[in-house]
Amino acid sequence: MAEGVRAAATVGEAARYGSLLLAHALRRPREWIVAHPEERLSEEQRAMFAGLCERRGAGEPIAYILGNAGFYGREFFVNGDVLIPRPETEHLVDEAIAFVKRRRGAVSVLDVGAGSGAIACSIAAETAAVVVGTDISETAIAVAHQNARRLNVADRCAFVHGDLAEPVHGRRFGAIVANLPYVPRGDLPAAPDPLSFEPRVALDGGSDGLATYARLVPQLPPLLESGGLLLLEAAPPTIGRLQRMLQSAFPRYAIEQKHDYAGLPRYLKAVI
Repeated sequence: MAEGVRAAATVGEAARYGSLLLAHALRRPREWIVAHPEERLSEEQRAMFAGLCERRGAGEPIAYILGNAGFYGREFFVNGDVLIPRPETEHLVDEAIAFVKRRRGAVSVLDVGAGSGAIACSIAAETAAVVVGTDISETAIAVAHQNARRLNVADRCAFVHGDLAEPVHGRRFGAIVANLPYVPRGDLPAAPDPLSFEPRVALDGGSDGLATYARLVPQLPPLLESGGLLLLEAAPPTIGRLQRMLQSAFPRYAIEQKHDYAGLPRYLKAVI
């Protein structure tokens, strides 16, 4: 029975991806394809569809093939220069939005390791906050800028190139959010695993998964305003160690482990 269910799920997923790729090749909505089963593909369309299927068969994530990924109710442009935004990261956005809306006056938010800009743009779109994102990848910064313009938040959502929080040295923020590389280097998968197509710089957390956070955490205390909010996402097995690291940097803060949709400890929330 279990094997039958898994096989059915695999067939269902293949059919869904196939319809998405076909719609992309035809530049038509999926609904149009269902409503026009008699439509015949041109040779050019057949070649394009075959190429898309070949890419998917090699393991490339569907988001990269289509050039977009859904996050927090919006569509974001993505390519191989940025991590594909995950549903569990929406929890950080929820927390940040709730915090900004509770605060009086203007609130500035820092998103360290912004990638595609999904977190920063979502916060800016849902609140009146001014958001700054940093990233070590210039190509990722270009993607983030594109998404800010796409979502009409470029006037309150800026992205700067540089390592971790160094580009905003000397500034202070009401909230700081970070979803840094946290996959232990030994666990990084190889092709055809879809994860292997994502930029290594956005995944590789060093030997223990916390190397990047170990550099960031000491930079944070002078950046966070009194009474500010701090949110850090990491892998469930590393959350305890990251919490101890954060507690040393913020001894007066209450630091709480928060869970994702699967009930796993996924991020830390630090508030006074």
